[in-house]
Amino acid sequence: MKYTNIISGTFISRPNRFIAKVNINGTEETVHVKNTGRCKELLVKDSQVWLEVSDNPSRKTRYDLIAVKKERNKLPSLIINMDSQIPNSAAEEWLKNSGLFHKNALIEREKFWGDSRFDIRITDGEKLSFMEVKGVTLERDGIAYFPDAPTERGVKHRNGLISLAEQGYGAYLLFVVQMKGIREFRPNDDTHKEFGDTLRKAIASGVKCIAYDCIVTPDSILIDKEIPIVTE
Repeated sequence: MKYTNIISGTFISRPNRFIAKVNINGTEETVHVKNTGRCKELLVKDSQVWLEVSDNPSRKTRYDLIAVKKERNKLPSLIINMDSQIPNSAAEEWLKNSGLFHKNALIEREKFWGDSRFDIRITDGEKLSFMEVKGVTLERDGIAYFPDAPTERGVKHRNGLISLAEQGYGAYLLFVVQMKGIREFRPNDDTHKEFGDTLRKAIASGVKCIAYDCIVTPDSILIDKEIPIVTE
């Protein structure tokens, strides 16, 4: 996935979940943050950030904050894409050549089944599958964690996938780790134990849970290599 018209800035502060103050070429600007998660370990004062410039003149904010450079002790810095809207699009693009399904499989976004809406529905011949996609931005010492805040919606979706698997449908949970340099993925039990327990139940119930890292640049993100999921 490629962005257009990207510029760099320096993070100043985040007054609320939706906006941040960023220094762009010596001027303090109010920008839209495309991630309502906490992201406290990412949005640190004086961090380098990247923004997409909007061409919509009616918007209140001209810029969208999409990526940040994370400095780490004793480890190389990381460019982390923190756009919570991009993982689904990246997954749709990646699925066409992922090998999980035939190349002529029909891939559709935002489809309902029962009372749940799933990120992606895949029709591969007579086989119907559903996929939930979760973007991951939380990293500690080379390990990626999800979630960074309690997510009741995430628990509901895991239960929905478990029900689908039990009915014989294909059920997939894809964690898109929005960075490189990651050796494994773990559920963030310290933040939301129920999500971790539901993930473990999903795996035991036949839901195909997979995690992939991404090649990230200031203006692009590309799903790359599978990384192990560790749930112990």
